[in-house]
Amino acid sequence: MGENPAKSHYAQLNQGEENEMEIFGYKTQGCRKALCIAGYILSCGALLLLFYWKPEWDVWANCIPCSLEEADIVLLRTTDEFQIYSRKSVTWISVSAVIKSKLDYPGIAEEDSIFNEALMKPSLQVKSIQVQKIRYVWNIYAKQFQKVGALEDHHSCSAIHTKFGSGLTCNEQNIRRAICGPNSIDVPVIPIWKLLIKEVLNPFYVFQLFSVCLWFAEDYMEYATAIIIMSLLSISLTVYELRQQSVKLHRLVESHNNIMVTVCRNKEGFQELESHHLVPGDLLVLKEGKALLPCDAILISGQCIVNESMLTGEGIPVTKTRLPQADNLKPWRMHCAEDYKKHVLFCGTEVIQTKGDDRGVAKAVVLRTGFNTAKGDLVRSILYPKPMNFKLYRDALRFLMCLIGFAAIGMIYTVCVFALNGEEAGEVVKKALDVITIAVPPALPAALTTGIIYTQRRLKKKGIFCISPQRINMCGQLNLICFDKTGTLTEDGLDLWGLLPSERNCFQDFHSFPADHSLPWGPLFRAMVVCHSLIVWEGKIQGDPLDVKMFEATNWVIDDSIKHHIEGQGSTHATVVRPGPKASSASVEGVIILHQFPFSSALQRMSVIAQEIGGEKQVFTKGAPEMVATLCRAETVPSNFESKLLFYTAQGFRVIGLACKSLQTGRQSTDLTRMVNCCNWLSANSGQKEKEELHLFLVFILKGGGGIRSDIPRSADNGEPTEESDKACTRRAQCCPHQECYGDNIQTAVTVAKNAGMISPTNRVILVEANKIPGSFLASVTWKPLEENKTEEYGSLVSVKQEDDSQTERRIRLAVGSGQYHFAMSGKSYQIIAQHFSHLLPKLLLNGTVFARMSPGQKSSLVEEFQKLDYFVGMCGDGANDCGALKVAHAGISLSEQEASVASPFTSQTPSIACVPELIREGRAALVTSFCMFKYMALYSTIQYLGVLLLYWQLNTFGNYQFLFQDLAITTVIGVTIIHSSTAGILDTLVNIPVHVSVSFTEAYPKLVPYRPPSQLISPPLLLSVVLNILFSLSMQIFGFLMVQKQPWYSRTDIHSACLSVDSHMENSSSVSSLGLHGMGDGAPNEADNGYKSYENTTVWLLSTINCLIVALVFSKGRPFRKPIYTNYVFILVLMGQLGVCLFLVFADIDDLYSKMDLVCTPTSWRISMVIMLVVTLAVSFLVEEAVIENRALWLLLKKTFRYHSKSHYKRLQQVLEQDSSWPPLNETFFSDSVAISVDENMGGHSNPTFDSNEDTL
Repeated sequence: MGENPAKSHYAQLNQGEENEMEIFGYKTQGCRKALCIAGYILSCGALLLLFYWKPEWDVWANCIPCSLEEADIVLLRTTDEFQIYSRKSVTWISVSAVIKSKLDYPGIAEEDSIFNEALMKPSLQVKSIQVQKIRYVWNIYAKQFQKVGALEDHHSCSAIHTKFGSGLTCNEQNIRRAICGPNSIDVPVIPIWKLLIKEVLNPFYVFQLFSVCLWFAEDYMEYATAIIIMSLLSISLTVYELRQQSVKLHRLVESHNNIMVTVCRNKEGFQELESHHLVPGDLLVLKEGKALLPCDAILISGQCIVNESMLTGEGIPVTKTRLPQADNLKPWRMHCAEDYKKHVLFCGTEVIQTKGDDRGVAKAVVLRTGFNTAKGDLVRSILYPKPMNFKLYRDALRFLMCLIGFAAIGMIYTVCVFALNGEEAGEVVKKALDVITIAVPPALPAALTTGIIYTQRRLKKKGIFCISPQRINMCGQLNLICFDKTGTLTEDGLDLWGLLPSERNCFQDFHSFPADHSLPWGPLFRAMVVCHSLIVWEGKIQGDPLDVKMFEATNWVIDDSIKHHIEGQGSTHATVVRPGPKASSASVEGVIILHQFPFSSALQRMSVIAQEIGGEKQVFTKGAPEMVATLCRAETVPSNFESKLLFYTAQGFRVIGLACKSLQTGRQSTDLTRMVNCCNWLSANSGQKEKEELHLFLVFILKGGGGIRSDIPRSADNGEPTEESDKACTRRAQCCPHQECYGDNIQTAVTVAKNAGMISPTNRVILVEANKIPGSFLASVTWKPLEENKTEEYGSLVSVKQEDDSQTERRIRLAVGSGQYHFAMSGKSYQIIAQHFSHLLPKLLLNGTVFARMSPGQKSSLVEEFQKLDYFVGMCGDGANDCGALKVAHAGISLSEQEASVASPFTSQTPSIACVPELIREGRAALVTSFCMFKYMALYSTIQYLGVLLLYWQLNTFGNYQFLFQDLAITTVIGVTIIHSSTAGILDTLVNIPVHVSVSFTEAYPKLVPYRPPSQLISPPLLLSVVLNILFSLSMQIFGFLMVQKQPWYSRTDIHSACLSVDSHMENSSSVSSLGLHGMGDGAPNEADNGYKSYENTTVWLLSTINCLIVALVFSKGRPFRKPIYTNYVFILVLMGQLGVCLFLVFADIDDLYSKMDLVCTPTSWRISMVIMLVVTLAVSFLVEEAVIENRALWLLLKKTFRYHSKSHYKRLQQVLEQDSSWPPLNETFFSDSVAISVDENMGGHSNPTFDSNEDTL
């Protein structure tokens, strides 16, 4: 039954967000409900179980479609490719107890508030649903469900200060609390009985129950009992593991749910209360000292230093400043753009230090509560992990359907054979149903996760933690890795290299570090000691490493523990810097930092207002040299500014620009703050006049920031990147952050890329520059080759001019013609190209290697654009400025000390990119393991299925202990089933022990190869492998089945005729009754025959049992993605032990053993013949697997012969560009011929409403 997308019946929830869903309204109908109840009773609960598995069927059967406004049941469907359904009941929240009279109505909220628009009058009730821990209420006017628990986004900066700056009244707070619910991230410990019921109702265990009932009906008592014991053990282990996880998560979050906080009540003063009473809009008072934040809040007065490592993994303290009181009507996030986070205190972070301002103590307005917060989002990502498609599981389900069809054929065959032989109807039904239990392994899709279980444990031992295990298989398919440059590819702890002052538009003498003479006191020295956001925490100077190095070079100290009298503010806390014991003599006692304006991604700089003790006030700015130069008066900028900048950046240095200006005396500090804010806004919105008014002084700070990390794999001979680093992925891209790395110039980034081996020395780099044309809506893009200039004494990069000699031009053309070129561009150019030249973007990304000065939103957009080209993209970053990109990527790796962060699915506690090839290795090994498990499970079931169908031809089957031996002694060893994983518990009843041990102990191959394992099950090599091995097994079993009947000693009625010459007595002689249909033979046995014994049974069972071991060995794939199988000693020992037991059964002639196993004695020659059959099967299977299935060269030749072309977008585009002689254009400029397409200014491809970014749309 499909959905009727009528406007009133259908809507979208969380539109444009990561958890977007479709919502449908339904109303329960009495007659339908009664019919369903009758169906539950008549079906003995089977219909109810079906509805439990398929909630959409439950809703469609019990309800009728209606508008969302009238609905009492809603059906939710995810908008991703999985389209997962969930059913939710509509509940009503009454606020009548809070609103005692109509006089309280104005206290509800402003008219445009969701709290007012959701309240139904006069009933004073609110209609709500709860989805994944988030509450939604029905907006009467907008006719849709809207999220509550967060302050509305439409508030402007001034509105937040005006409406919430005095706090909420008690009545407002009570109403909001009733509607929003408590401010708690409550993860209750799930009761054992709930876990038990949920696990038992798993489709696998339901199928097991059906199978066990069938086996009891067929008198397979021992086998059925063993399966029950195994299932109970598996369920117990799974429930125990889930319970432990629930307890661990509960303990992780409970500490933040009951914190005493102080809030300000409108007209009632301060009030102490527990944090779970907080609501959006409350005014939180931040006291001095350390404190955990129980909610997300917007700082509206004062300043805070917080530790956000709990969320981002970044241990550097972060400075938070108050939200500006802008007079415009823009929503506060839009006004603050990408810098909105510097005003927001996030839940789960620790406030280290607070400072008041002229308004008094630090205060913050509660922004989000409960699961809407940053920490709540992290917990929800653990509770409700996003499913990953990867085509793997969909293909597994398709293959399972094929096996069901295969089993249906077997059922028809069984019915025909038994019915034609006059078998009773009940026996026919049982034998037909038994075919399903043999042919269809219900855990086949789950088998694909087996490799994940052990890989996750190995990664944890190596310090790599994963909160989304399904992405591990995805790591095996990565073919493009994006690296954040600063701190990821380059060293963090580099030293200050030198200073280059300027005066009267000329650069002065270079001052290197360390130097014999100290830097004299002056504007440059003052800028170094005050232009930073450092603090003293736990006795150490903490902050950005670049700031720390600059400040330590001055030998000054920070004193932020003393109150100072500041003009216009009275006595307040301010940071004071003073000369240290080792500092050179200075003419001042110290400098007071009056105001700090932290680094802004949008403005590419930070600023401070400082005052010498007893001296004048000055403003200092630090940032990207190009940006600082635009703020300076033209006469203060040296004429050779650009060439000097290029000179140093081309050598890999991080270049920082500093500037300063003296301020007017007598001006209040608050006026100065407004002035700096005004200047910031004006410079961000152009205007040469305002720039001329800033009398700034330009200097350089040169810091060795191009040094490659020592942990990048390199050759011991020449220091070049090793072959393994080349093979770690097909492509690598570098994303330079648009954050505290003020000097990450594009030339610096290119140098780092060359040093890291991303760009070969023989390859050419093409700089792509895009600019908007002033006064129009058009833009231009220019391609400039970057060439190494050998004539200079330094190896710098310069743009190739038109007048370059023809030899250089030919060399560049030759490299470009052979495809040996790389594009480099800035974040600004990337954004303009995405807006105006969207048709060129895929072509540029195909060879794009360096992306400098990228904002967080642009990084997310870049990753998504790569994904649109069908790349499997990995992202490695520091977890702070890269949050969006890390979550959007197929595999995001955060270099952090935390086990889990909101930043990414993977977290490496070792801050080294060595985790990237490690993760790729383990991902490939897990993926190959999943394929091996899938192939083995399909073959194991098919081998047993074929053997049973052959015996059905003679109305025979395997005996009780024969099934027991195959499925337990061969298939499962109890000791290995003790695996603490729910998936492993499910699989243990069906998965073969050699493969289990192979999964457990066969590790990833230490070296990477330059190609990936297959990504889908429905691929020719894998299907051919399965089909051929099925044919080999079928051929061997049929051959044995027919050949044993042609032996001279064969007798259908006398099963001991083969051994009469060896064993003269006839005590155990019996005749084949063929399941009780035939009479006894001539020799009456002393014990009753159970009807399973026959020469065919013995032959087929022994062949199929050892064939399972053969398949396990053949499918235990080693190189190139896993270590060779002989290195897995446990696997070899177990396999040899099982093979020894099987060969003992083949050659033993122990009457009691054979009688128990329903085997009969055969001549030694026939036993040797069976071994020969098995050896031939092993040889053929192994030869075909190695020479055909795993022969990469052969498959490449077949692809070339049949002209097979990849369906990947980037591959097709690559082929097109290879035929295009005009691409790439060199020294050419293109102009856009149309108005720019609508692209979000922030390029936000990923939207995380709580932490990651401020983008509004996907």
